[in-house]
Amino acid sequence: MPNSNQDSAKTSVYDDRCALLRALDIIGGKWKLPIIWFLSDGGEIRFNELGRRVSGVTNMMLAKSLKELESDGLVKRTQYDVIPPHVEYSLTDSARELVPILRMLYAWGERYTGSKTERDESSVSENL
Repeated sequence: MPNSNQDSAKTSVYDDRCALLRALDIIGGKWKLPIIWFLSDGGEIRFNELGRRVSGVTNMMLAKSLKELESDGLVKRTQYDVIPPHVEYSLTDSARELVPILRMLYAWGERYTGSKTERDESSVSENL
């Protein structure tokens, strides 16, 4: 009979669906954060304009990511019944709550990568 302490030690952190992991599932992936970032500028953005801003994303991945963000309630899709028809995307209020957090993460990344670059450069110069 297995020991209950051994069973709990083998449990993956992903088995316990904490709020942080659920949030990361929603905004994770290669394209979702850049999409949210560019939509955070405000206003509505058309699909092709968003595709130009999010460098490297294919139309298929942009469409897939936008559909997932829309189904998760982070992106609002507005379809205009005009000729020619067009669609625009914007952030919902829930997604706007993420923007200050993303700005803090951006600032941390700048500080971290800047200090890491300085450390790397100093270690290179020390080794010369």
